[in-house]
Amino acid sequence: MEAKWRWMLLTAIAPIAWGSNYYVTRWFLPDDVPLWGAVLRALPAGLVLLAVVRERPHGAWWWKAAVLGVLNVGAFFVLIYAASQLLPTSTASTLMASSAGVLLLVAWPLLGERPRAAGLLGAGVGIAGVVLMLAGGVGGVGPAVGGSVGLGVAASLGAMAMSSVGFVLTKKWGAGIRVLSLTSWQLVAGGLAVLPFALLLEGAPPRLDTPAVIGFGYVSLVATALAFAAWFAGLRHLPAGSVGLIGLLNPVTGVLLGTLLAGEPFGPPQALGTALVLGGVLLGQRPLLHRRAHVKRMRRDVPSGGAGDTGSDKVASPN
Repeated sequence: MEAKWRWMLLTAIAPIAWGSNYYVTRWFLPDDVPLWGAVLRALPAGLVLLAVVRERPHGAWWWKAAVLGVLNVGAFFVLIYAASQLLPTSTASTLMASSAGVLLLVAWPLLGERPRAAGLLGAGVGIAGVVLMLAGGVGGVGPAVGGSVGLGVAASLGAMAMSSVGFVLTKKWGAGIRVLSLTSWQLVAGGLAVLPFALLLEGAPPRLDTPAVIGFGYVSLVATALAFAAWFAGLRHLPAGSVGLIGLLNPVTGVLLGTLLAGEPFGPPQALGTALVLGGVLLGQRPLLHRRAHVKRMRRDVPSGGAGDTGSDKVASPN
């Protein structure tokens, strides 16, 4: 059980970093170059990780990395960058919370991970908390850039749907590949996929002032390289549904940063919504932790070297 808690805490780095990304993007990065924003976020992060692991794709991983790079990185970053500029910090982050339920459902046909009642209930409670925070008016849903609220909502939901499928495929295909290698390939592929469109549609790279350079440094190294490596490590060791529920920490981070740094209101609806989100995350992890505790008891009860050892090890295998 302690090992599972460690993987859960490591996985939590990702949604917390992603939640902070909304604030940094909205307040420090240029708002009219979403394509270059995606390139400058993905490519530096991928190249840094690639320099660390020094392992290139091989065989079928050339096309798999391209597919995952588009789903999880290229198109995803463009949409999430646009959403961060078109919507208030907390609104953009809360819309992404629906990925918790989507991951549960997508993992069923693709991975054979059947949703458990506690997981579905946890997702429902957590998403209800997100809706409460959003309905409570955190940051509002009024016009942000050119009044394109509808486009911002569509961008957020599109990013959520694509990344949910991409994350499940990463778990399905990634067995036997080092997590840092898997992460670097996707980031480089995603950045390269967007690069020609950025050049064609937005021209030369934007001129960045000092705050923007620092912002891109944080977004690329912390909210991308570190966050995606932590997320994919969690997918390697935890069920996809459990990882998706941990992702609900994303909107909590967005709400707290919007309140502390941007002066967005935080009242009783936000407090209750935050409590529901955290409760939903913990509720959804109960079956996994209970199963691990049950296995540990079985190991204590079965004599060493007995025939039952094989059975208990089999029960304890990941996922």
